[in-house]
Amino acid sequence: MSQPSFLNRQTLYLHPDPSRVVVRRFGPAAEPRDFNPAEKAKANHIVDRVMSLDTEAAANLLAEVLENFNGRHRNLLERFETRADEMEDAFAAHGAFTKVQRQLVGAYFLHEYSFEAAALFNPSIVLHPDQSDAPAGGLRFILSVRAVGEGHISSLTFRSGSIAADGEVSVDPTSRLATIATLHNRMARLDGEDVEVVFAADSDISERVIFPVTASQSNGIEDARFVAFEEDDGIVYRATYTAYDGRSIRSELIETRDFLSFRLSPLRGSAAVNKGMALFPRKLGGRYAMISRQDNENLHLIYSDDLLTWDGGIALLKPQYPWEFVQIGTCGSPIELDEGWLLLIHGVGAVRKYTIGAVLLDKADPSKVLGRLRQPFVQPEPSEREGYVPNVVYTCGAMRHGDMIVLPYAVSDTFCHFATVKVAALLAAMEPGCAVTNAPGEDNRRPAGQPTLESAKP
Repeated sequence: MSQPSFLNRQTLYLHPDPSRVVVRRFGPAAEPRDFNPAEKAKANHIVDRVMSLDTEAAANLLAEVLENFNGRHRNLLERFETRADEMEDAFAAHGAFTKVQRQLVGAYFLHEYSFEAAALFNPSIVLHPDQSDAPAGGLRFILSVRAVGEGHISSLTFRSGSIAADGEVSVDPTSRLATIATLHNRMARLDGEDVEVVFAADSDISERVIFPVTASQSNGIEDARFVAFEEDDGIVYRATYTAYDGRSIRSELIETRDFLSFRLSPLRGSAAVNKGMALFPRKLGGRYAMISRQDNENLHLIYSDDLLTWDGGIALLKPQYPWEFVQIGTCGSPIELDEGWLLLIHGVGAVRKYTIGAVLLDKADPSKVLGRLRQPFVQPEPSEREGYVPNVVYTCGAMRHGDMIVLPYAVSDTFCHFATVKVAALLAAMEPGCAVTNAPGEDNRRPAGQPTLESAKP
């Protein structure tokens, strides 16, 4: 299958860098309060050994540790102290500590983690909230990327960059340092926890790493689909993502206005127990709207009054062409065009090959499909088929720039590439089709009380 003429692959790549490390809690359990008796005993043994050092030996050891690691992290001594504060349960059986001893204990319960050692992939892109340095006729953007390190634990990290007037993409230099967000607040919920994490205001955006902080996320924060959402009081950047605890998954929501403070909340409802939810960039008919795949195969259109509860849905798309016979899914939030809502989708075909296609939904009533590509427009290149997961191209979100779509996408679950797509030519390549086809066993009739969306923004 030849590359379509409306697709322009760029020469820019983002590869994982194992030299970028963060310091994480070290220990058999997530937090000291969770230690079982054997783990508490081991923690106490470590504390005993530190306490046995005389004053000079402790000071020399701390100086050696700082000399070895200080240039690799910001505020490392402060991080040692913070970790020591978290270890109070392990200190209960011991007497008074000197400041040096506490800092040493903190160091012994931390470790370096190369958070993108294995992969840097599944990007999404949104308009940067600060456009003061945008190129003439271009814009600034923020890219979210899924990073994977030891143990296949996924975290969320960021890049910034620019798009020139002609669509050429450039990414700002990446900071050598990286920092995990500080847990600022926990807000108990019946079905889990809302948490707020924050970064230092003087940190570069490429330093910021959102690492799992709740039990539901303990094995990964995966595939964030960011969108700039229009609220009455301004833009809120929101993303759905998959929380994975090593056994089960659920969809969760992240919100920020400045990419410094982030609130992470669990979603509930029948549609939130699967992957791949993608939020529309504004309310439709006064309600929040998503494209989702709650049945592991087909796409549905779903609505919510409160942003956190997602049930039911209208059957929208099912696998139709050979390249998507296994399943289809979203490739990010719908993009608003004059002609309708452009929805990028992925399809899974023979030998589990992932490719990217597109459909056009009616702007007033997105349950109506106006057009659909018969063939994918992005597929693995022969030179790019190898990686952590072969034969995969995937994106978590593109954005419009003038008459083109800027598309960051992942290759073989390993690294990121960029392309631009001419909107008019993409739409012209679609086959018309206004009827919604029922998914097997599904009824696509509008649920009772569902708005007709005539009042939606034209």
